[in-house]
Amino acid sequence: MEIDQGYRQRPAFTEHLGKHRQYWRDIILGVNDGLVSMFLLVAGVVGGGMATRNILLTGVAGAIAGAVSMAAGEYMATKSQDEVFQGEIDLEREHIRDHREDELHEMRDLLEGIGLNGDLREEVVQHFNQDEESILRVMMALEFGVIEEERRSAYAAAGMSGGLFLLGAAPSVIPFAIVTTPGPGLLAAGIGSVIGLLIVGAIKTWATRGKPFRAAVENLLIAGAGGALAYWVGVGFDKIVNG
Repeated sequence: MEIDQGYRQRPAFTEHLGKHRQYWRDIILGVNDGLVSMFLLVAGVVGGGMATRNILLTGVAGAIAGAVSMAAGEYMATKSQDEVFQGEIDLEREHIRDHREDELHEMRDLLEGIGLNGDLREEVVQHFNQDEESILRVMMALEFGVIEEERRSAYAAAGMSGGLFLLGAAPSVIPFAIVTTPGPGLLAAGIGSVIGLLIVGAIKTWATRGKPFRAAVENLLIAGAGGALAYWVGVGFDKIVNG
């Protein structure tokens, strides 16, 4: 059997991220915030002259507080956004029930905006006009950009944000449970955070199909600049307080 040469030259087929893509924001934000904010915290208290044991306690408390805050904030934000969408959907259902022709006219305009015109557009409108739920699903997608399968769960978003914050915080906290002096602990925390940021950058690049070098440098610059600032603020504060 002869194989079309054009088929041979096609690039490999790449699958979409799938039904979990709406949670990538929580994944990246949670672990990245844990990596960066906790490194800034330990850098600041090391600069302030705090003892190793106290740095560990501060790091553990900061990690737990940060994870709870991230989870609670993401839960409330996601739940509020979903309630707004649900309110709009309920109102749209009323419009379809009481002002059906107006909604069909709006559907025609929206379909025209994506390139459907003439008889084909009317055929599509009449196909969905068979029942109210079909009209609602189309209007949810075209008017509000909401697809039922991609609505975010507030519980899943909260769990991912909080759990991944703890994961990101680990490289900055664990070293101080092992070392006896702050300097080596900060060095280990810095190395661990850099490795973590590189991994996050690589994962983000895989998901977005972007440029890996740019993502890695962006993450490292933000963390490096913030860590240096936090450390020297701690040093300055220590000098002001203790002379």
